[in-house]
Amino acid sequence: MTTETSSPIRLRIGRSGSSIVLAQGDITAETTDAIVNAANSELLPGGGVCGAIHRAGGPTIAEECRRVREERGPVPPGGAAATRAGNLRAKYVIHAVGPMWSDGKSGEAQALASCYRESIRIAKELQLKSVAFPAISTGIYGYPLRQAAEVAVTAVADALHEGDGITVKFVVFDQKAFEAFSSAMSAIATSRKYTLDRWS
Repeated sequence: MTTETSSPIRLRIGRSGSSIVLAQGDITAETTDAIVNAANSELLPGGGVCGAIHRAGGPTIAEECRRVREERGPVPPGGAAATRAGNLRAKYVIHAVGPMWSDGKSGEAQALASCYRESIRIAKELQLKSVAFPAISTGIYGYPLRQAAEVAVTAVADALHEGDGITVKFVVFDQKAFEAFSSAMSAIATSRKYTLDRWS
């Protein structure tokens, strides 16, 4: 893939006023209204994106996660819950629990789509206008990257279709993930006749 295709990409969701943006970077530095944490069911600090968010946000996030656990118990795969963002530049962290990959026939796609939809539902309830997602379940949970990108982009596009003027940003760590999400966005742009913009 050329350097040009590594530039940020925007997918405009019909006439809804909503859009999906893809960029490579550090999700903890995002200034969106919320960032999404690839969380575990117990909402405990972990490794990868989860650990980075807890480290950057400070102890406030873990304290609020503990209160969420006490009130509602573990968050199942496909679910999500929100806390304040502590020291992060965002206002909220939405903790989305993705599925562990098994064989692709154990409801993984449904659970992965659900955690994206639930995160956007929470963002709408909080009246947020911008949300940044990582590539949920593609780290230690083992979800194949290209399949995860297809599920993620489709679920988000469906959730935004009615239109609330929300910008969803996929912030991915490396070039391989960027290419997977870029391909998924190009495919949905073609199939649904959405506009795809690239920046240089």
